[in-house]
Amino acid sequence: MKRRKRLAQAGMLLMLGLGAVIMLIPFVWMVSTAFKTPPELNAWPPTFIPETFHWQNFVTLFDTAPFHLYFLNSLRMAVTAALAIVLTSVVCGYIFAKFRYLGLAFLFSLFLATAIIPFEIYMIPLYLQVQELGQLNRFGGLVLPYLVMSFGIFFMRQNVIQQIPDELIEAARIDGASEWRIFGQIVVPLLTAPMSALGIFAFIEAWNAFVWPLLVVGDKRLFTMELGLAMFQSSFSVDATVMSAGSVISVLPILVVFLLLRRYIIQSVAMTGMK
Repeated sequence: MKRRKRLAQAGMLLMLGLGAVIMLIPFVWMVSTAFKTPPELNAWPPTFIPETFHWQNFVTLFDTAPFHLYFLNSLRMAVTAALAIVLTSVVCGYIFAKFRYLGLAFLFSLFLATAIIPFEIYMIPLYLQVQELGQLNRFGGLVLPYLVMSFGIFFMRQNVIQQIPDELIEAARIDGASEWRIFGQIVVPLLTAPMSALGIFAFIEAWNAFVWPLLVVGDKRLFTMELGLAMFQSSFSVDATVMSAGSVISVLPILVVFLLLRRYIIQSVAMTGMK
């Protein structure tokens, strides 16, 4: 029995390790390409380690366009979206989980139903709405669709239901605590892990946004990293080495956020499965 268990664990570890290697290959290739020259990139057989590290790709990247500005625009958009989504999701999730009002369940169903609607279906009405608000070519119009996330509301509602017992909230109400005090001193501290996990997800989604910024932004001073990288791709050619250099810079904030908050993701997944 123990031998079978060990063999099963070894097989699982082998499969997970193989999967990790397969997923890392594109990332390693991107980093390698960022330091190659175009002739070396097109050479056969391909090499993962460049013969000489060509730093000129990064110089060309910033000489061609103000990528420091694009980086700051993406960072501002992603941080704003992450904070807004965490705030709106935890407030709405708490209300939907612990309050009982007529029509509240139906309202939650509407929120949840929007999660299955592709963005391409409502992006034109959303564009017209942003146009009516006078937010085209402005940061407000850029970040507007990323302030609320239906999945985030559902995710926080489930965590509130599973991690915060009704008895705890009722005890606080009996002691005379206001609803905002209960929310700030009881609910929020107990939801640190899922809030962090949701923040990472929201940050990555906003950071990788391309279609919406392409629609509402025409001023290059408001370009994000994704729009800036598209400048190196035309109908007939792609400057793969410089684009890879920009992609490396674009990936760094996501890696930093994940490394800083990865333990909260593990805690959130573990606690979500608890009864």
